Amino acid sequence: LVRMKFLQQLSRNPRKLEMLFQIPFCQKQFPYLSLATSTCLYSKKKKGNSYEQVDQEKYKNLVYSVTSYKTSTQTPETIFEEDNLLYGPPCKGRPPFGAETKTPRKWVPLINSNKKIPPVHSNSSLPMKIPLQKVKIPSVTRVLQQTMTPQQVFYLERWKQKMIVELGKDGFEEYTKNLFLQGELFHSALESIFLSEETAATEQEEDAAISGYLSSVQHVLEDISDVKALESAVQHETLQYLGLVDCVAKYRGQLCVIDWKTSEKPKPLLKNTFDNPLQVAAYIGAINYDANYDFQVSCGLIVVAYKDGSPAHPHFMDPGLCSQYWNKWLLRLEEYMDKN
Repeated sequence: LVRMKFLQQLSRNPRKLEMLFQIPFCQKQFPYLSLATSTCLYSKKKKGNSYEQVDQEKYKNLVYSVTSYKTSTQTPETIFEEDNLLYGPPCKGRPPFGAETKTPRKWVPLINSNKKIPPVHSNSSLPMKIPLQKVKIPSVTRVLQQTMTPQQVFYLERWKQKMIVELGKDGFEEYTKNLFLQGELFHSALESIFLSEETAATEQEEDAAISGYLSSVQHVLEDISDVKALESAVQHETLQYLGLVDCVAKYRGQLCVIDWKTSEKPKPLLKNTFDNPLQVAAYIGAINYDANYDFQVSCGLIVVAYKDGSPAHPHFMDPGLCSQYWNKWLLRLEEYMDKN
C-alpha cells in the first residue's frame, strides 16, 4: 500500500518519475524513460534486470504516451477505422439465389391471350359442373404429392408416425377416412347452398359432423356471388394436366378460383396452407386454357374452415401473387415430368 501511494505521487510529477527511472548503462548517464512496476531498491535485490536488455529508444514513445495520458485515446470512429484497415469494410448480406428466381424451361403465361371471351349475357345460368374424365395425364394433386420437398416429406411422415403411436394403425386409418368423409360432406353442403339457399339450413341440421364447418364459413359466404362453376373438371390443353375445381365465383367483386379447406388447427396465414396456393394457381391456369370455359380468372381464394365453428380464414390471392405461385407450379410440374 505504501509503494502504491509512492508511485501515485510520482506519477503526478513526471519530472521526478523521469529522474527516478534514469538507468546507468555506462560511465555517462543518458536519461531514458523505462516502464517499471517497482522501485529501484526492489530491482537491485535481483541479480539480473531483464529491462536492461530492452531497446529503450524503440519504446520511448510508447512509455511517454502511457505516462502522459490518463484515459484511452480510442473512440468509436477510430475503432471502426482499425476494423476496416484490418478486416475490410463490412459485407452486407445478400438474398440467396435459389428456386425463387429460377424459371421453368417451358414458360406458359397464366393468362391466355389467345382465348376469345364472348360478351357477358344478363341471363344467369346454372354453374358449370363438368365431370372428371380418366385420361393418361397427371392431376394437380398427383404432381404436388410426387414433388414434395424432403422437408415436407419428413414432417408429413413424422406427423403420421405420431398419430399411429396415439391411435394405433387401425385407428389412424379410421381417422383419415373420417377426415376425407367430412371433407366430402362439407363440399356437398356448400354446393347445395350455392344451388339452392333453401337447403342450407336443413343441410346444417341434418349432419352434426359438418355443422361447425358451415358455421365457420358463414361470414365468407356473404361475400361470394355469381357462381360460375362447382366441382368442375379443368384441363390445361397446352401443359397437359387436369384437376377438379371446388368453386369459381366472385369474392367481393373479383372472379376467383375458390378452394375450400377444413382444418382442426388455425391457419391464419397463407404460408400455413403449404402447397394449396400452388394448387389454386394450377387450376386458374387450367381454366384459362380450357375451351370449355368461356371466361378467364386471375385471382384465387383459399378458405380454411374449422370444425369448432370459429370464423374461417379467407386467404385472397391477387393477380400478382397468383403469378408468383404459377411460376412455382410450373417448376413443380417440370420436375414431375422429368421424373416420369
